[in-house]
Amino acid sequence: MAEILQKIEEIEAEMARTQKNKATSGHLGLLKAKLAKLRRELITPSGTGSSKPGEGFEVSKSGDARVGLIGFPSVGKSTLLTKLTGTRSEAADYEFTTLTCIPGTIHYRGAKIQLLDLPGIIEGAKDGKGRGRQVIAVARSCNLILITLDAAKPAFHKRLIEHELEGFGIRLNKQPANIVFRRKDRGGIAFSTAVQATHLDEEIVTSICKEYRIHSADVILREDATADDLIDVIEGNRVYVPCLYVVNKIDAISMEELELYDRLPHFVPICAKLDWNLDGLLAEIWERLALVRVYTKPKGQIPDFNEPIILKGHFESQHTVEAFCNRLHKGLIKDFKHAVVWGTSCRFCPQKVGKDHVLEDEDVIQIVKRV
Repeated sequence: MAEILQKIEEIEAEMARTQKNKATSGHLGLLKAKLAKLRRELITPSGTGSSKPGEGFEVSKSGDARVGLIGFPSVGKSTLLTKLTGTRSEAADYEFTTLTCIPGTIHYRGAKIQLLDLPGIIEGAKDGKGRGRQVIAVARSCNLILITLDAAKPAFHKRLIEHELEGFGIRLNKQPANIVFRRKDRGGIAFSTAVQATHLDEEIVTSICKEYRIHSADVILREDATADDLIDVIEGNRVYVPCLYVVNKIDAISMEELELYDRLPHFVPICAKLDWNLDGLLAEIWERLALVRVYTKPKGQIPDFNEPIILKGHFESQHTVEAFCNRLHKGLIKDFKHAVVWGTSCRFCPQKVGKDHVLEDEDVIQIVKRV
């Protein structure tokens, strides 16, 4: 572990010394690939130690989605968990009050959202300091991350936490790069691009691939991607998670400072202790999770508006009638004939639809099976 950390420090120091220009872009790409490989060794250590790769806190998933609270110690995560879920999490004026993962459940708009109060992380958490690796391992399983910040603390704390999460393979508020990467047996590195590439060329791509001992592959850029994007595609273990920056304790700052926070994207200013803007935070959580409520209607009966079926995901394919059937039972789609839908997804109500129809929030559906 110490040897890997030393190598990481040496590479980061060399990258800091190297000027960024066209002549050094290939060398920088090679250094980034080496750094990513060392980071992977930290995430999945080899050997017969007591810790398993990616080991985290033993908290079973429950509810329709999982949200994690991440931040430095004493920023108000425990107070926020108590206010939103009613679950008591010890809160005090000293740091590291929470030493393990404490789960709670938010009941909002018919959905059950699991909220995790994770112990405070420190700088260097991705390298194994404190319990940072356990905390970040749990964060990889979340559908949404709430980075909790203290409004009275320096603003660069946001960048420090992002750096720790990125070092563990978590990409915040990003989508996977549109890069086609196919390994092959022979033919060398075939690089092509469908757009004007300003960050990558054949020399950089070849040097990165050789660092991974890949000598033959097709690499096709369908967007202006960077060397980091290509490394993420080759690694294949990155997690893309939406994120909200929750600025707590806004009662300690001026109106001018609050207006600055309000202009920033993905920021939600609150005061958990005084219950300020908690409703706004819940609305933002709902929007970022992209949850869709679907009500069932048995034939000849009124719809059941008490227990909606929750579909989650940011892609239309995750909100289709087929996804709804699989949510109820994996074998239901085999006997599926058609569905009758009422709601905003229809051109007229009711509408007979197939399994590829995309459902919208608060639609009512009736499944008709083959006889």
